[in-house]
Amino acid sequence: MDETLRQLGGLLLGSIPTIILLTLLYVTYKAVVYQPLSRVLAERRSKTEGAIERARADIAAAEARTAEYEQRLREARMALFKRQEERRQMALQARSAAVAEARAKAQAQVSQARAAIEQDKTAAQTALQAEAGRLATEIVRTVLQPVSAAVQTPVGGGL
Repeated sequence: MDETLRQLGGLLLGSIPTIILLTLLYVTYKAVVYQPLSRVLAERRSKTEGAIERARADIAAAEARTAEYEQRLREARMALFKRQEERRQMALQARSAAVAEARAKAQAQVSQARAAIEQDKTAAQTALQAEAGRLATEIVRTVLQPVSAAVQTPVGGGL
């Protein structure tokens, strides 16, 4: 067993320079490669995450602008519909006013026509009554004329 321990001690002693070189290599690797690489990766990660955050912020801003645009578009459409409705109402009112005016004119014409017809009727009745009176007088005269001629001639027939 002594021999094994001695061989083990020899191996251990022979591995000390390797251990020192390996430790030195590890420290050098850490200082020269690992730490700068870690910094670069951390910076890249922060830039990437920052870019992602900026992209998310830009997307949120774009969505907000889109929502605002859509809201303004809806408001513009509503204003347009209101103006169209106002114009339609004005046209309906103008049409109603025109219809009412035409109806009033037609009523006035009907009233004038009725008045004219009534005047014609009254004039015709007056003319008919006058004509009836004249005809009655003429009929009576015609009927009474032979009787008065007969009354003037003698009844005995003498001449």
